[in-house]
Amino acid sequence: MDMGWMVPVGVVGAMSASHAFRTWVRAKHGYPLEDEKGSKRGALGYRGGTGPDDQRKVELLSNENERLTGQVSRLEERIAVLERIATDPAERTAREIEALRDR
Repeated sequence: MDMGWMVPVGVVGAMSASHAFRTWVRAKHGYPLEDEKGSKRGALGYRGGTGPDDQRKVELLSNENERLTGQVSRLEERIAVLERIATDPAERTAREIEALRDR
């Protein structure tokens, strides 16, 4: 039996498996993927550009990020007040409420 054909088949199989594994690792860790032509692609096929649509998306996401950051800081302040109310003695809280009523 001639087994000479197994060497090229094994090399091609190893190369294919190596490429598939490398692509899987890149996709799993969020690195950009390469298509057949060698150009970079995102995990969902996004090619990353600077067109007007892309700039608009960045602007919208930046605005939403600012809004959510402000909302988080306000919620943190409210939580701090609630924690203080929960941990302060009742007498001190009653005095502060009375002081606010007297204003």
